[in-house]
Amino acid sequence: MPGPCSYDRPRRIRRGAALTLFLASVLATGAATGTWSDRTQGAAERPAPDATAVGAHAPDAAPADRAAVERAASEAVADGKSGAQAAADVVSRSGDRWSTIYSPGEFKDFQAQLDGAYVGVGLWVRQVPHGRIEVSRVQPGGPAARAGIAVGDRLRAVDGRPSRGAPVTDVVARLRGAASGRTRGPAAVGTPVTLDLQRGTRRWSATLHRTRLRSRNVVIDRPAGAHGPTRVKIAAFAKGTGAAVRRAVRRASPEGGMLLDLRGNTGGLVTEAVATASAFLDGGLVATYDVRGSQRALYARRGGDTRLPLVVLVDGGTMSAAELLSGALQDRGRALVVGSRTFGKGSVQMPSELPDGSVAELTVGHYRTPAGRNVDGAGLMPDVVVGSGAEKRARTVLSGLGGGA
Repeated sequence: MPGPCSYDRPRRIRRGAALTLFLASVLATGAATGTWSDRTQGAAERPAPDATAVGAHAPDAAPADRAAVERAASEAVADGKSGAQAAADVVSRSGDRWSTIYSPGEFKDFQAQLDGAYVGVGLWVRQVPHGRIEVSRVQPGGPAARAGIAVGDRLRAVDGRPSRGAPVTDVVARLRGAASGRTRGPAAVGTPVTLDLQRGTRRWSATLHRTRLRSRNVVIDRPAGAHGPTRVKIAAFAKGTGAAVRRAVRRASPEGGMLLDLRGNTGGLVTEAVATASAFLDGGLVATYDVRGSQRALYARRGGDTRLPLVVLVDGGTMSAAELLSGALQDRGRALVVGSRTFGKGSVQMPSELPDGSVAELTVGHYRTPAGRNVDGAGLMPDVVVGSGAEKRARTVLSGLGGGA
């Protein structure tokens, strides 16, 4: 999923490394009313080490105005004040939950995350009923896993600050060490963080030390053997995800088919989501999106496998780029989608450099599926709706398509 260190409340609301579809993999420069640089290409969404926000949300009332943000930053810098602080104030007043501000160091860290690398403790968290925060994923081999923290554990506090009722993004900022105004960007490798946890009636504290981790974003296996279905679990779309899926498709058993598991997928590089779609499509439309009223489109490459039986698993944690991929495969009739309604994050963000070197990532539009469905605030409804036992049902559906074992 990050915000500059010179301000607190706006940063805590927006940071979180998981929640934006952001159509640029390098920073675009230009005047406040100018065009995006030709270097702007690809697509990115903050992947979510130490973060997962799960649940439905309503669309924002109005996006933050880019000209107003840049004007406020310029005036503040001219007065010797923080341009990032002024920009964050404008974003906060707009009510646009997806726009955010990065310091230069944080933007560099964000770009490193797109390679699957980050500094943290290897935890993903989500908010559950009554405002409680619980662990939704633990990275194998990370500090949290070594400390015995498990999925479902309740995270009561981070460094003594209660988590209940706090925005998930606030909790994530504390885990990563960036919630203090004294810190420029995420904390350094080796810095400690103390977690208060609960499992059932047991309560305990654990002090972890942050380390540099690399997410294993694609996991491929065949639980039923060589001739059974290939299961591909994608946690986030980092660099190389599309190529990994394409290799898995080539090696998959035509009789077994494939389960593409996007449950809890918090997004990532949209170019990689499109590359993943290309593994299953022979060209054609993947999504359309608008940028300040200008309509654009994303297309799959030709040559994908259009015959391998395919079922996609989704849930309320399937977000943004993962929703884009699910919607494309569903609308194109390439896969049946099984699970529960997805999160509903379909707004588009683009970055702009501010006078003090910080980066404003602002909402500029929304994307739609090939059939024209608007995802933002609504999510995607699966073809087969099921809560518990979704994977078992997905295997049944796959066998009906000619795959499975």
